[in-house]
Amino acid sequence: MSEDRADLIRQSFLRQAKACADLGSPFTARLCALAAERLTEETRVGATVLGWSGNPDGTGDALALRLAGTLHALVRSGQDPALAAVYPPHAVDDDTLWAAIEAAMRRDEAFMLERLKSAPQTNEVRRSSALLPGFLTIAAQTGKPLILSEVGASAGLNLQWDRYSYRLGDFSWGKVSAVGLAPRWEGPPPPQAPIEITERASCDLNPLDPASEDDRLRLFSYIWADQQDRLDRTAAALEMATESGLKVEKADAIDWLRKRLTTPRPGMAHVIYHTIAWQYLPPALKAKGEALIAEVGARATEAAPLARLQLEADGKPEGAAILLTFWPPGETREIGRADFHGRWVKWVGWGGSAV
Repeated sequence: MSEDRADLIRQSFLRQAKACADLGSPFTARLCALAAERLTEETRVGATVLGWSGNPDGTGDALALRLAGTLHALVRSGQDPALAAVYPPHAVDDDTLWAAIEAAMRRDEAFMLERLKSAPQTNEVRRSSALLPGFLTIAAQTGKPLILSEVGASAGLNLQWDRYSYRLGDFSWGKVSAVGLAPRWEGPPPPQAPIEITERASCDLNPLDPASEDDRLRLFSYIWADQQDRLDRTAAALEMATESGLKVEKADAIDWLRKRLTTPRPGMAHVIYHTIAWQYLPPALKAKGEALIAEVGARATEAAPLARLQLEADGKPEGAAILLTFWPPGETREIGRADFHGRWVKWVGWGGSAV
């Protein structure tokens, strides 16, 4: 392990610590900062992390979140009571917390080394707060029933966005639900339009089954340990998905989209959508996907329109962009911005700026 490489990885942990603090998780921020300062190669886990050969950043291998998720899995599974004793809701000092983490790295070495191989998976339900106004806009603009195709859906919790209830400023939508979403809302209300969904499907390279205890543990482990509201909301959404029999197809995103988009559906609007997922595709696959969607979009008609709704990072400092594209004519506009975890939405609407 070179010192330069280890320093680069420590810096990535510090950047993740800031991101976690900004997103309301002081505990995960503290954990990442402690790892940046105190992690050594004396354990195999430490040596693996500090010698990581890939891109450690959050937009790459998300190494800091892999480590945080691995430790949280040990806590939630009941596998390491000593580590659980220093995790929220318990409050301990930095020395006590780090001593427990170092002990876990020795005691649970095999589990941790195996778990670090897996990329983090999240399925943040609150991102549906940014999706709903987009779907209302699509329904208002097209006046047609919707076909839903979600890419990178994880457990599919944002595929059932219409089963949640919403409070967006003074605007309410949806029936009474076990999952209620009320982000901080800024801007005009979204359009009012009836929504009819005729078909829904989704894919992921590693789909999670809402009914599987192992898959639930994986999903919960990547939610930050001091954010109980996120854990509770995800648990409720998983129950709803289990009851409805919701399943996500295991497939490469572009191959799956090609099959989904092969047959035109006159009288319906086909909506491709994704939330904080497209950015993780390899550049070549992303370019292939963009070309495919543009090609299919060019064949769309007023009778069978295509829309693409995205919530993705765009390099700007304030949250993620909510982008909406309609074919025809193939125009993309930024219709709002939202927090990565859906805590707030700044809405502009279809009158927003063209991209």
